[in-house]
Amino acid sequence: MAFKKLKYWFDQELAEMLSDKILGEDSNFPRDQFVSTVVGKIDALELKDRVELIADTFHMHLGNSIPENIKILVAILGPENEKETGMFTNYYWIMPIAKYVEKYGMGHFDISMNAIAEITKRNTGEYAIRPYLVNDTKKTLAMLTTWSQHQNKHIRRLSSEGVRPRLPWAKKLDVFIENPTPIIPILNNLKNDPSKYVQKSVANCINDILKDNPEIGRNLIEKWNVNPTKERKWILKHALRNLLKAQDQWALKIIK
Repeated sequence: MAFKKLKYWFDQELAEMLSDKILGEDSNFPRDQFVSTVVGKIDALELKDRVELIADTFHMHLGNSIPENIKILVAILGPENEKETGMFTNYYWIMPIAKYVEKYGMGHFDISMNAIAEITKRNTGEYAIRPYLVNDTKKTLAMLTTWSQHQNKHIRRLSSEGVRPRLPWAKKLDVFIENPTPIIPILNNLKNDPSKYVQKSVANCINDILKDNPEIGRNLIEKWNVNPTKERKWILKHALRNLLKAQDQWALKIIK
């Protein structure tokens, strides 16, 4: 992926590439109409709106039931990402597929959860999962708790990144800003995770909790600080970075 601003990768060339991929799974897909619809509207849009336009154009032209459309889109995802990088370089083109599941898959929980899991192995499902957490909190939280013990590091990361109360560039999860206690079991499952990619997400989630519920956040950190592993030490230090910068005495004692 040559360097250029991310939004400019969502263009006619991408519409053509996605169309060709879909044609491999659905020979009735109207390639020319899809490309024409995207090209006619995309130039005036910024990144998020470009992604959503392509997702909406999937919905307009795939022409099957939503579950069948999701199956087709999952079928074109290709090989999994084995690295902890590349989500927005090699796999940027999956973002409209994630948006499709986020926006249209709500009434089809099981197939949407499977799709989000497959998407996050390559790009990220952290934004797609959030409407499900709002609309079906208990069921989605149970799924993410299961995912927090998954063998795939990308899925484990999603379990913590998806529940972040204040995930950047996403709507706040008010349910967890008011009470983050339901997400603590997920974090506990990840407190010694070997993947730095997962560790950073866990730390960021705790950092979010500290902003709105400092007592709950500090209590969790104090529990984790008993005989911590090297992985947990890194998580705690990164989670406390704002307090450490402010020379908070409690935080300084934790990481001494």
